[in-house]
Amino acid sequence: MSRNYSVNPPLDILQFLRAGLREPRRVGAVAPSGRALARLVTSEISPARGPVIELGAGTGAVTRALLDRGVPEQQLALIESDPHLARLLRSRFPAAQVLAIPAQRLRHVDPFDGNAAASVISGLPLLSMRKSEVMSVLHGAFSRLEHGGAFYQFTYGPRCPVPAAILRRLGLRAKRMGWVVNNLPPAAVYRIERSARRSSRSRGA
Repeated sequence: MSRNYSVNPPLDILQFLRAGLREPRRVGAVAPSGRALARLVTSEISPARGPVIELGAGTGAVTRALLDRGVPEQQLALIESDPHLARLLRSRFPAAQVLAIPAQRLRHVDPFDGNAAASVISGLPLLSMRKSEVMSVLHGAFSRLEHGGAFYQFTYGPRCPVPAAILRRLGLRAKRMGWVVNNLPPAAVYRIERSARRSSRSRGA
């Protein structure tokens, strides 16, 4: 059963639109993620696995889905560069760690005091970001992920938002988990993880 986190959908949309006006390159949608998309992107998350990092947490639509999955609020690190949205997240999820920093700086912070995250979920508009920024986001995410952990990205484009050349360079592979047509706009979800070859090299190091 979904819990009530004092959400006001019209207010969320207004906050989202304001964020888009402040930094249009950082907001890739016209509205917060819908429930079906939030359920899909969190569908593989288990509260028993460990902490979760969310990049581009916005108004908390995916955060609420993580809590509904049973992830304890104190096991969440919410990264949101917009200070107004970060303040909203702190008011809604006081037990979570909210960091008002660009996602590219994730490698420079330690959200869980040395403990690796089990998963990273991203709502960042990778399609509108420079390749160097995408590289920084992925470098930071995988530096904080445990061995076997996965990076979940949703996108409004027709294909994986991480170019194949970047996946190869970082030793990653991507698989589409599904497509949500009743989202505004329709969206796809991808699981990105270390390739088998890269994982074997890491274990042997």
